[in-house]
Amino acid sequence: LPRNAANMPIFRIQDTSPNDMARTGVLSLPHGEVATPVFMPVGTAGTIKAMTPEEVAGIGYRLILGNTFHLDLRPGSELIDAHGGLGKFMNWPHNILTDSGGYQVFSLAEMRKITEEGATFRSPYDGAKCRLTPERAVEIQHNLASDLIMPLDECLEYGATARRTRESMEMTLRWLARCKARHTELLATRGAERGYTSHLFGIAQGGFDAGLRAESARRTAELDLPGYSIGGLSVGEPEPEMMAMLEASIEHLSADRPRYAMGIGLPLNLIDMVARGVDMFDCVVPTRNARNGRLYTFKGTVILKHTAHREDPNPIEADCPCDACRNYSRAYLRHLYVSKEILASRLATMHNLTFFWRLMERIREAIPTGQLGKLRGELAEHYGAADCAEKTEVK
Repeated sequence: LPRNAANMPIFRIQDTSPNDMARTGVLSLPHGEVATPVFMPVGTAGTIKAMTPEEVAGIGYRLILGNTFHLDLRPGSELIDAHGGLGKFMNWPHNILTDSGGYQVFSLAEMRKITEEGATFRSPYDGAKCRLTPERAVEIQHNLASDLIMPLDECLEYGATARRTRESMEMTLRWLARCKARHTELLATRGAERGYTSHLFGIAQGGFDAGLRAESARRTAELDLPGYSIGGLSVGEPEPEMMAMLEASIEHLSADRPRYAMGIGLPLNLIDMVARGVDMFDCVVPTRNARNGRLYTFKGTVILKHTAHREDPNPIEADCPCDACRNYSRAYLRHLYVSKEILASRLATMHNLTFFWRLMERIREAIPTGQLGKLRGELAEHYGAADCAEKTEVK
C-alpha cells in the first residue's frame, strides 16, 4: 500500500529565498495540493466560525484545522466516523489537519492530570471524567479521517523548571513513538479497508531551553515522518524568546519536510517565521478577532467600535475583494457591530480570512525574489510591538 506508507513524502520545495531561510513549496495531500507557506483557519468544532465551508473555499483555502479534543467530546468521533469522516460531515471536500488535543488538555490546568499513560481530565462541557492516551488521540483522528494527524504531546507552561521540561520532553518523545506505531497499524488495517490515506507529523517540544529544543527536534526528526511541528510556543513568553526557541528547533528538523509552527498567526510573526524556514501556520487570530471587531488590513488594524468609523463611507480596505469590502462601508459594519448583529461577525470574518489569504499570497510571491524583508518593512510601518505581543495560541 504505497499511498499509505507512514513516511510517504508529501512535500516538494519550489523556490528558496536568496536572503534568508524562506522557501515556497507544495504539499501533496489526499484531497489536493496546497501551496506553502500556508495559513490554516481554525475550525474547532467542525466549522470556521461564522462561515460556511463553501465561503472558506471560495476565498482560496484548501487546508483547514479541526480539533481532536472538542470533536471527540461533542458530537463524538465515532458519530463523525459513521458519517464518513469530518470532511463529509461538514461538507468540506478539501484537506483537514487535526491537532492532537495536547494544548486543550494543557489549558484545562486544574482539571487534568498527566501521567506516562496519557491525560485524565474533566470535560469542560459536563464535567465527565475523560482519558486521552497517545493511541486514543490517533484513533480519534482516524475516525475524523484527517489528512494530517498530530501526535499527542505535552505543552508546558512558560517558566517550567529545567527538570520538569526534560521529563516532559522525554515523555512527549515516547508518546510520539506510540502514536507512530498506532498510526502505522491503523493505516495497514482500516486505511487499507476503506481506501484512505493520512499522514502523521511529529511535534518537537523542549520548553524554553534551547538545548532541549534542539535535542527534541533532532530526536523527533530521527523518526523520519512526513512533516514536523514546533509546539509549545506563544504560551506567555516574550517574542524574542519565542523566536529563539523556534530557531533552536528548526535547525534540526529535516529541510526537505514541511515545518509547522503551531498556534502562530499575527502578521509580522508569520513573516518572521517564514524567513526562518517555517511552512505552515494555524491560529484563531483572524476569526476570533473578527468577532471582537478587530479587522486586519495592509495599513494596520481597524477597530470597528471606534467612533471614527461612525459615518465613514469607505470600505475596510479599498482593494480587498471580499464581500464586506466590495459591498459595505465602515459605517455600516460599525453599526452592525455595536448593534450586536450576527452579520457583523460574518462580514468581519470574511474580511480577516481574505486578508490572511492575501498576506500568504504576497509572502509566497516575495520569497523567490528576496523581497520578504521589504514586505515585512511595509507591514511594520502599521503593525507595532503591541500587535506582536498579543499571544496567539488561544484555541
